[in-house]
Amino acid sequence: MFRKILIANRGEIAVRIIRACRDLDISPVAVYSEADASAVHVSLCDEALCIGPAPSVQSYLDIAKIIDAAEKTDADAIHPGYGFLAENADFAAAVKEAGLTFIGPGIEAMRVMGSKTSARSAAVAAGVPIVPGTVTPLNSFAEAETTAKQFGYPVMLKAAAGGGGKGMRLVAFPGELRSAFDNAKAEAASAFGDSAIYLEKAIERPRHVEIQIMADTQGNVVHLGERECSIQRRHQKVIEECPSPINDASLREQMGAAAVKLAQAVNYVGAGTVEFLVADASREFYFLEMNTRLQVEHPVTELVTGIDIVREQITVADGAPLSFTQEQVQWHGHAIECRVYAEDPENNFFPSPGMINHLRVPNGPGIRDDSGIELNSEVSIHYDPMISKLAAWGRTRAEAIDRLRRALGEYEVGGIKTTLPFFREIVRDQEFIEGRLDTGFITRFNDRRGRVLAPASEKAAQTQQDMALIAAAIHYARLQKEAASRPATPVSQSRWKLSGRTAALGIKSTLAPQRKQSEK
Repeated sequence: MFRKILIANRGEIAVRIIRACRDLDISPVAVYSEADASAVHVSLCDEALCIGPAPSVQSYLDIAKIIDAAEKTDADAIHPGYGFLAENADFAAAVKEAGLTFIGPGIEAMRVMGSKTSARSAAVAAGVPIVPGTVTPLNSFAEAETTAKQFGYPVMLKAAAGGGGKGMRLVAFPGELRSAFDNAKAEAASAFGDSAIYLEKAIERPRHVEIQIMADTQGNVVHLGERECSIQRRHQKVIEECPSPINDASLREQMGAAAVKLAQAVNYVGAGTVEFLVADASREFYFLEMNTRLQVEHPVTELVTGIDIVREQITVADGAPLSFTQEQVQWHGHAIECRVYAEDPENNFFPSPGMINHLRVPNGPGIRDDSGIELNSEVSIHYDPMISKLAAWGRTRAEAIDRLRRALGEYEVGGIKTTLPFFREIVRDQEFIEGRLDTGFITRFNDRRGRVLAPASEKAAQTQQDMALIAAAIHYARLQKEAASRPATPVSQSRWKLSGRTAALGIKSTLAPQRKQSEK
C-alpha cells in the first residue's frame, strides 16, 4: 500500500480524501495557495507545502509545482480530487513521468473521454446510444446552420473540451443561432483554452441521470447504480439523489450495462461517471459525457450502497482488485445531497465571500456533511464558492426528504450568505416531493416565486458578473485591512511540529489529531 499520498486539491474534497487516507493508514500531504494557509485541509495533513499565490493558475493548476511538491515530500502517489487538474491528461502523464502513481484512469482513456466529441465517437463504436448530433467539432457557422436544420430546432451548442455549463447554449430558433454560436465559442476558449464546439438535438424535458462505475487493473468493471442530477442552475448541479425517483430497476440495468460497456471499450481504471439524458416520458436514454474522475455527488451513492468510493480509488490505483463484484452491489434506502454554496440566492446567486463567524452543523440519524470549513474560516473570492455538501439518507425517499428538511433547518452559517434558504424552500416544493424532476425544474421553481435567475442578455450577464467581482474585491480588501490592524496571534505549539527535514524544505508539517486525546 502507498505510504504517502499528495492531494492536489483543496476544500471539502481534500478533506474527504484525507479521511480515506487515514482509514488506510496512509500519510496525507497537502498543497495550498497563500490564500489557503489556514484552511482546514492544511491542518489535517501530516505535511503541507505552499505552492504559490492565490490565483489557481499560479498554484493549484501549476503542474510543475505540484509534481515538485510530491517529490520534495517523498509522496508515492497523487490524488487529484475533482476540478482543477483532475481530468487533465497532461497532468496524469507528468505524474507518471515523475515516477509517481496518478490515482485515476489511464492517460489514453482520459484523452478519449476528455473530449466530448471523441467520447461521443467512442460511445457510437461501443453501441451506446447518443443524443443525435455531431461527433466532431463544427468547422464553421455555415456547418452549424446546416446541421441544426438537419436535426431540427431546438438544438444545443456545447464546448468539446469541458463541462460545468461553460460554452453551452440552447438555441430555440434559427435567428438565435449566430449569436449563440459566437458566444459559445468565445466562452469555450476562455474557460478551456479550446474554442471547439459541437451540436446536439435538444431533448424535451430531459432528466439528467448518471451511472457511477468502478474498474480495476484486472479488467473488472462494475456499476454502482444511478444518481438523479436534474436539479441544475445554469447547467450546474445543485441537488443530487440516489436512486433516481424514476425508480425503474430495468432502466438501471440497461443504463448500467451501457456504462460498463463504454468503460470496457476504453480500458478504464478507477472511479468514473457516465452521464445520460433520459427522456422523461419515453424513458429512452442517451449518452451525454463521461467524467474521468471522482464526482462531487459521490456521497449519495456511498450512503445507499455502503461502498467507500474514495477508498476503492486508492486501493485500485495501488494494483488491488475491486473489493466487491457486481452481484454484491446492493442498494438500500434513498439519499439526497444539497451543494451548499457561499452565494446569495436573493441576489441572483452572486458570490458571498467573507469570514464565517457563526457555524452550527446539523447531525443526527441519516445526516452526513462533507465540509472544508470551520468556524472562522474565510471563504475566498479566488475559488469555487461551494463550502459543503449536506446529504440525508432514509429508508425511503420520503424519509430522506424529512431528514434533509430537518437538517437544513438546523444548519446555520453566519457572516456570509449561503444557498441554505433556497434549499429549505425546494424541499417543501410539491414537484420536488413528488419527484417530478427534469433539467428545467429550477426555472419553473423560480417562476412560481417570481425570481429571475438568469440575466436577459449576454451583455447583462457580463455586467452583473463584473459587479459581483468588484464587490468581492472590495470586501476582500476590507478584510485584509482589518487583518493587518489586528495583533498577530501566536500559533499553538501543541498543534504544529517541524522536523529538521521539513523545516529545511519550507514545509509546514502538522501532527495528525492526537488519538489518545480524541479517544478520551
